[in-house]
Amino acid sequence: MKSNWIEVIALEAIPQLGSRVIKTEASNIAIFRTADDRVFAMKDACPHKQGPLSQGIVHGTTVTCPLHNWKIDLASGEAQGPDEGCTNVYPVKIEDGVVYISLSAVVAAA
Repeated sequence: MKSNWIEVIALEAIPQLGSRVIKTEASNIAIFRTADDRVFAMKDACPHKQGPLSQGIVHGTTVTCPLHNWKIDLASGEAQGPDEGCTNVYPVKIEDGVVYISLSAVVAAA
């Protein structure tokens, strides 16, 4: 599958254990950075009540929604048990300190 990589932000502009929001025509995308500098991108909406995941707390490879404490896996977009649901995730790559995402290779929510 062909994917088109879009330059979105410098890695250093995302705080560790934090996020930044990228606005697209379709939706807002949250770009997360873990304590060990891994980067993940997902739709900035919790599958529960559409809470802004970008405002949640990052721990390990999970973000906790600020509205109702749902824990969402950053890699898969899946809610952690006992909660159920999923949000879209986007492929991410880092080259020369710059974060790129691919909007054409969206991993659709289940």
